[in-house]
Amino acid sequence: MKILLLGSGGREHAFARSISKSK
Repeated sequence: MKILLLGSGGREHAFARSISKSK
């Protein structure tokens, strides 16, 4: 999922953060 973070940068950043919280 980190790939999404590198891909979109800003918008997906919040999404990746949410996943980290879920973990």
